[in-house]
Amino acid sequence: MKNLRFIYGLVLVALTVACTQEKKNDDAAEWPEMDAFHLIMAESYHPFRDSANLEPARRLAPEMAAAATKWAGATLPEKVNTPEVKEKINLLKSATDEFAQLVQTGSEEEIGNALTGLHDLFHELQDAWYGKGGGGHDHHKH
Repeated sequence: MKNLRFIYGLVLVALTVACTQEKKNDDAAEWPEMDAFHLIMAESYHPFRDSANLEPARRLAPEMAAAATKWAGATLPEKVNTPEVKEKINLLKSATDEFAQLVQTGSEEEIGNALTGLHDLFHELQDAWYGKGGGGHDHHKH
């Protein structure tokens, strides 16, 4: 009977370690193209949202378009390799290309509206990665 309890205990420990390791592997998963785009988006969008400052968005528009192009050409992680995500990334790519042109000639209102749309589309992609509801990610503090 003692041997059976010992074996049962070992099995529980092994299952706990296996589940913990699987969780760590899930947490370690990365989407570097999303992270790179996120940095540019945050630097562009937050000055606008916080103080109506579009200068960073104007300056970073070509870099944002390049990051979206790179993202659209990258292999998607299995977790988000769906037609819907592919479509949204391609839409983000074309929208950032248009945005890079718009910042040259558009009005403040047009640029602000376009930037907000890009931000919202980016968050749809981020939701796909983190799970609906953001998976604990606060969309307003990035």
